[in-house]
Amino acid sequence: MILTLTINPAIDRIISADKLVFEDRGYIQDSSEAAGGRGINASHVIHALGGKTVALLTAGGSSGERIAKLLASAGFAFETIPVRAESRTNLTISDKQGLTVKLNEVGSPLDPHELKEIRSRVEARLPKAQWLMICGSIQPGVPPHFYCEMIEMAKSRGVKTLLDTDGEALLHALEAKPTVITPNQHEAERLLSRAIITRGHFLEAVGVMQAMGAESVILSLGARGAVGASAEGIFEAIPPRVEALCPIGAGDALGAAFSWSMEKKKPFSDSLRWGVAAGTATAKLPGLAFPAMDQIRAVYKQVEVRPAR
Repeated sequence: MILTLTINPAIDRIISADKLVFEDRGYIQDSSEAAGGRGINASHVIHALGGKTVALLTAGGSSGERIAKLLASAGFAFETIPVRAESRTNLTISDKQGLTVKLNEVGSPLDPHELKEIRSRVEARLPKAQWLMICGSIQPGVPPHFYCEMIEMAKSRGVKTLLDTDGEALLHALEAKPTVITPNQHEAERLLSRAIITRGHFLEAVGVMQAMGAESVILSLGARGAVGASAEGIFEAIPPRVEALCPIGAGDALGAAFSWSMEKKKPFSDSLRWGVAAGTATAKLPGLAFPAMDQIRAVYKQVEVRPAR
């Protein structure tokens, strides 16, 4: 089982427009809402791939109730951790050209006893988990080393960890040596305090992030695929050219498919290929939607993975 943890979930409101341009009007063509959060998104993809997953998430107020109702038909197991503060709402606007604007609320602080309850719920689920995916941002006031504690708890029980976060939470969590981290280009630039633009930069960055504590690193590069570094070496995964309708959730899909593949004891390079395939297949879909297994497999056949030289 792959356990996902989302401590800062949201109602994702998604608007599809004909165009997004400055100083001109666009027209809304469709709108929807979904239970959002990186770990929740990952569980959707793991479930689509036929894997077993449980999504752990906080839920507060009417928004939290709405998140639970939206997840009730998702098809995979989930568990909400009640909190007093209202769960956040995020807004995503995409157009036909694939241009996307995403506006996120930061979320409300969690009380110390709520953080203690999160730890207890994770601990209770770990005995049946092979992987723990720790996903998304932390709310203001949550200690930046909180994810570090989650990784150490999982490691003490023989559970592998994938960390998908940003900023101080990512920096501190590296001290606990997670199994793999999956930053995108912007997150890696913030972590390393440098621009990462060229292929040489990508290859250097994954090595530096490994040296900072991660056992393996996947640097997600959107339409350019990903660069992965592990004990097996450094690999580049190149996806086919596709028409990207909405990139939101693509990085979550990458991490989910990677963990699913690694759980099946596939090599790192092949798991990277599955991850890029799932991310690419997700970007091809409108709004916040996730591909089925056959859609991911079709892209997988077209992804090229090669050792970096």
